[in-house]
Amino acid sequence: MSVQSGHDDQSRQSRQGGAGRGHRRKSRTRRIAIGGGALAVAGAATVAVSLASASQYSGSTGADHAVFVQGNELDGNTIHVFARDDDGKLEPAGTHETGGKGGDQVDAPTDSLASQGSLVYDDASGMLLAVNAGSGTVTSFRVEGQELKDRHVVDSGGEFPASIAVHGKIAYVMNAGGEGSVQGFAITGRGLEPLHGSHRSLGLDNEDVPRFDTSPGEVEITPDGRNLVVTTKAANTVEVFPLRKNGLPSVAEPVVNESAGGVPFAISFDGTGKRMLVAEAEKSTVTTYKVKHDGTLEVLQEPLANGQEVLCWLERAGNYFYGGNTGNSTVSGYRMDEQGELSLTNDVGLATPPSANSQGVIDLAVTEDEKFVYVQNAVSGTVDGFRVESDGALTKVTTAEGLPAFDESGMEGIAAV
Repeated sequence: MSVQSGHDDQSRQSRQGGAGRGHRRKSRTRRIAIGGGALAVAGAATVAVSLASASQYSGSTGADHAVFVQGNELDGNTIHVFARDDDGKLEPAGTHETGGKGGDQVDAPTDSLASQGSLVYDDASGMLLAVNAGSGTVTSFRVEGQELKDRHVVDSGGEFPASIAVHGKIAYVMNAGGEGSVQGFAITGRGLEPLHGSHRSLGLDNEDVPRFDTSPGEVEITPDGRNLVVTTKAANTVEVFPLRKNGLPSVAEPVVNESAGGVPFAISFDGTGKRMLVAEAEKSTVTTYKVKHDGTLEVLQEPLANGQEVLCWLERAGNYFYGGNTGNSTVSGYRMDEQGELSLTNDVGLATPPSANSQGVIDLAVTEDEKFVYVQNAVSGTVDGFRVESDGALTKVTTAEGLPAFDESGMEGIAAV
């Protein structure tokens, strides 16, 4: 992102490959009218938030040694599946239709969805969740190894869904179009079911298909399950909805916090869950916060610059964090010490040397064992895989090619296990 201003599974098992080896889980104008159409929620029950066990989801065995890439094609969104071996190398293992359409935000330079978390794997339920931005829907699949089954598609509750957050039995979808909104869902064995009373407006002033720089960046749920967090780029705010124990927001409007750095985008959390890190695109900085129970933020560490261009995406691997800088197609590395102090892993702010064959760095994902990082290159239509070294450096181990490169739209969204 450059900053200048049930349905049956109908999968295309193309290019089947890879061994079935076994084993992620990311000035303000308020509008009064709620847009995006009414969401049908009749019969949907309020669901208590609790940590789900995989056994409660009938027939789910979960993902195993897999990387999932969202194609985000305008004429029909697909999930490209890759089998991952023990050395991190990828082999194609099928392509599956989501039953919805991809989307492309207005004037997006390389990242069509301009968000983090558009494709999420939930380990507890064994489900893969994907946004269909062009259709205003969300798709869930049951995952078995590298197979996607039991496709279900639901209305997202707004326009242009672009990010998903999961905690326990609850998922929240961030709709980036129109006034923007968040909509909650219960995660069930039948997929996602709308959570009555969870819909909240973000009060933005976008068209149904938003501009990339005025759309919100990501939705996340804090690890303790007490707050729902949304970044808004142009408004330079981090907005928080405190959550009740049943997963519903306890406030009608978000608690609005001014961002410490310009153009807040991606959200990540440290290993303790007590520190929230926000990547900021304007000056390629990361700010560390404490999220208080009332939705206010306390700055724990002022914005840390990485010396690169347009940092948007940020993911954790143990005590290391890795950020995607789309402005110059690089990946930065960060280390967090035992006191919670964040620093760069080296003087130049790069975890791996830039590559002429890996252009348009956007979203990235870390495997559950935290040994490998996978990075989408939107312009090249590739995904690079890296091994995480003991000093935080990244060593390239694989490149997957032939993915939808950025043109009228392009791939965005990646999950790894």
